[in-house]
Amino acid sequence: MVEGGEPRVEVERPREERVREPRPEREALAPASGMLVVDKGHTGYLRRFENDLLGANDDVFVPQSLVTRYKLRDGSLIEGPIVRGGPSKHQLQDVTTVDGQNPREVTNLPVFKRLTSIDPDFHYAVGDPSGDVNLMILDLLCPIGRGTRGLLVAPPRSGKTILMRKFAKAIEDHYPDVELMVLLVDERPEEATEWKRSVSRGHVFVSTNDELAERHCQVAEAVQLRAQRLVELGKDVVLLLDSITRLARAYNTAQAGSGRTMSGGIDSRTMEKPKAFFGSARNTETAGSLTILGTTLVDTGSRMDQVIFEEFKGTGNMELVLSRRLSDRRIFPAIDIEKSGTRKEEKLISARKLKQIHILRRVLAKMNPYEAMELLITKLEDVEKIEDFLKRFEVDPEA
Repeated sequence: MVEGGEPRVEVERPREERVREPRPEREALAPASGMLVVDKGHTGYLRRFENDLLGANDDVFVPQSLVTRYKLRDGSLIEGPIVRGGPSKHQLQDVTTVDGQNPREVTNLPVFKRLTSIDPDFHYAVGDPSGDVNLMILDLLCPIGRGTRGLLVAPPRSGKTILMRKFAKAIEDHYPDVELMVLLVDERPEEATEWKRSVSRGHVFVSTNDELAERHCQVAEAVQLRAQRLVELGKDVVLLLDSITRLARAYNTAQAGSGRTMSGGIDSRTMEKPKAFFGSARNTETAGSLTILGTTLVDTGSRMDQVIFEEFKGTGNMELVLSRRLSDRRIFPAIDIEKSGTRKEEKLISARKLKQIHILRRVLAKMNPYEAMELLITKLEDVEKIEDFLKRFEVDPEA
């Protein structure tokens, strides 16, 4: 109403005369980075390494348009500018780099599952460079190569964690081009802290034993995706998993049952994803390699643990078996010499060295396990290099 009581008449402007107020521009923020996880709707979020690649409320939202335009894959490390808004607090505005490269240059990378797998053909020699007797024995009995799928069979308190840490340290120190990843599933919190302090260059991903089984599975799947993307880029990856047993237990708890239960209370479909994880270790012909050294627990008194071990036995191309008898006598490394070995080790070490190792094994096989390991430890402590030790074993040139 206007003065005098007459109503105000609003005159509608023609459409062409209407003035459209400009939308306020979104506030640009500092660039963000993280590992991409794509959902079923082809949108995604950037997971952060400090969160063990798990979802958080402040993860950056990645719209479908960017996923489609740049052909982004699960597990890629994405970096780009962000703005406020989207389903999350922040949204990715554009993609600057994918795994440190121009996003246009990585769209045609090979797919991991389509890569041609070949036998390990390069030996990660960790004994001589480190001078550590434990690793020297590992090089002699169970050489680990590029693409090895290794199983570390360990009873409780047999020294598996120390051996794994020594191997990780040697890889960090002497193979700077290798991407080191450590995955701890259902681990004690204090053990996780020790791992994080001992690994300086690689990444340690943890799901502690006070977390739900679903979280254990999510962390493992995220780490698997990240490792596969690195292999596609041509990187050599070493992944240490502790343990396969606890990962299988987590899947048995977390996933919906099929209605069929095997011995030990394991659902018939429980082993599918843990086996797929372990089976992803491989050396490839045209890209990089993924080496996995995973531990399995035995002699725990659990029928389920024994069934899990039996399911994985024979699936790898290297088995390192630790002995409870040796560890009870405080003999470390507590390696069972007769049961430990690597398939096709002739592709990792020279023919001359292989013959010397075969002679060494024959000598040790004639002794009881305690004397054999103590002798091996004592003799290796007196030399600087494995080659100096093997010179003591004559090789018949006609053999």
